Amino acid sequence: MSQPEASPRRAAQRVIGAFPRWPVYLIGALPGLWAFWLALGDRLGADPVKALEHLLGIWALRFLIASLAVTPLRRLGGPNLVRFRRALGLLAFFYACAHLLTWIALDRGPDIGAIIGDIVKRPYITLGMATFAILAPLAWTSNARSIKRMGGAAWQRLHRWVYFAAVLAIGHYLLSLKSWTLEPLAYAAAVAALLLFRVFWRSCGNKPPRAA
Repeated sequence: MSQPEASPRRAAQRVIGAFPRWPVYLIGALPGLWAFWLALGDRLGADPVKALEHLLGIWALRFLIASLAVTPLRRLGGPNLVRFRRALGLLAFFYACAHLLTWIALDRGPDIGAIIGDIVKRPYITLGMATFAILAPLAWTSNARSIKRMGGAAWQRLHRWVYFAAVLAIGHYLLSLKSWTLEPLAYAAAVAALLLFRVFWRSCGNKPPRAA
């Protein structure tokens, strides 16, 4: 009885396994390109710089949450998308870079003193910079060479910081808003659910997944 049920799932997994990674990067870049296109066409409202910052930051958060959801999805019986987790994480970092560079280049300008002052005085910017400081080494080591050089255990310990980065990113997002709507609360709930799932899974004596 289990064989007919398992067969379609194995077939679907073979299709997923044969799917190349590069379209994930291509499709993932489209929202950012569209946001810049809207900005160039002056179609982002009264404050296009803030709107562009917001869009890029939101997509960074979405891809970060998507990368964290890959393993729970597989463990709950969903498709195994582990081979795309690195791409999702790198897309989150690329959008975070674009978000940060837009803030520096178009919002604050080249005034280093003003930038440092904002980081120190504004909690949501402090959290945002802390998030970026965590994501940067994670992105830098998201390759097979780093896993081999560091060793799987050390690499896993480093990349568990992504959960802390997600919490900081949610804090950065919520504090940057003047009022909360359903969308930011949904992102916060998603991160909380992913963290709780990890804690529950580990409390049941399960080992973390191998480096991928």
